[in-house]
Amino acid sequence: MAGKRVRTEEFTISGDQLVAKIKEIIHGGNVRRITIKNAEGDTLIEVPLTLGVVGAVLLPVWAALGAIAALVARLRIVVEKLDDNPEEGPPPPPEQNEG
Repeated sequence: MAGKRVRTEEFTISGDQLVAKIKEIIHGGNVRRITIKNAEGDTLIEVPLTLGVVGAVLLPVWAALGAIAALVARLRIVVEKLDDNPEEGPPPPPEQNEG
């Protein structure tokens, strides 16, 4: 993991959108960990993800997420991702030519 740093993103969604949003996040790639919190900020479930964790391994996670979604109206998803280019900042401003 040398040369990479972790960044976080946070989403607020309704319970019925939970499973679809998690699938979307996982398919986006570079996800290290997903934490589901309730509206008060209490952690309900934390799912560490590693490269190669797919399919049947995630079935218990989907079941747990479905149960949480049925019980909670508003949720916060905190996503930890590996930043591929931590050394790169924003692009430099374009140079202006005088003349």
